[in-house]
Amino acid sequence: MRIAYLNGEFLPLEQARISPLDRGFLFGDGIYEVIPSYDGQFVGFAPHIARLNQGLHAIGIELNFSDEQWREICAQLCEQNGQGNLGIYIQVSRGADTSRGHAFPQGIRPTVFVFTFDIAAAPIADKQKVKGFKVISQQDLRWQRCHIKSTSLLGNVLHYQTGKDAQVDETILFNDKQELTEASSCNLFIVKDGVVITPPLDHQKLPGISRMLLLHALSYDASIKVEERAVTLQEAREADEIWLTSSSKEVAPVVELDGQPVGTGSVGDMWLKAQTLFSQHKFEL
Repeated sequence: MRIAYLNGEFLPLEQARISPLDRGFLFGDGIYEVIPSYDGQFVGFAPHIARLNQGLHAIGIELNFSDEQWREICAQLCEQNGQGNLGIYIQVSRGADTSRGHAFPQGIRPTVFVFTFDIAAAPIADKQKVKGFKVISQQDLRWQRCHIKSTSLLGNVLHYQTGKDAQVDETILFNDKQELTEASSCNLFIVKDGVVITPPLDHQKLPGISRMLLLHALSYDASIKVEERAVTLQEAREADEIWLTSSSKEVAPVVELDGQPVGTGSVGDMWLKAQTLFSQHKFEL
């Protein structure tokens, strides 16, 4: 039986209920996070909670939870759900009013919902065992505040479904300048001539925690040169390697883009270095 947290109460997930007038349900008016936990050890807990708070502030939801309160809720859920390999989903909506209206209602309490779900074991740095991802590209048609981790994910869902319909693993996105933004559910890196390159953060991209953790991990190897700059779709097509980063994938190698091989069409040596460093340093922040 899976245990969840809803508005101060731990209860069986199937018993968790919210009002149909909750603005998270009606408008996608909320913020969410997903935090990996391996045997009770969180990956990037502090930056995940910092990003949650930044998102809540950006859309005007007031919730005075301390980092210690969040950690206690997450730790209790992990314990009550058997530890192991768990993803912790946190969602905070603006709450439920007595009617439906676009303007922010006054005097309502945010809805706080947290539950866990099973995730795969942590990826390991092994070129023979890692899955090589196949992706397609598509113009980014999402809203222009993608730096906010909103529960309003319809644009991402539609881009992801395009890839699923094409029988690939992900859809990488580019703007009207033919510059990469991110993927439908991941951040992006490319490697060219030994240099690791990732698009700089702005309103078109979510500030991914795994992206941040990877940049932190790469800094431990002085021989690896890293650049944060605009990356064109053509550069991606000519790259030696492409990686996707997310909380569930960590550092995922891409072996095919739009039906063409990336580099040699196999998992690259730089990916092996990157995943090795990520595995060594991911619990530090």
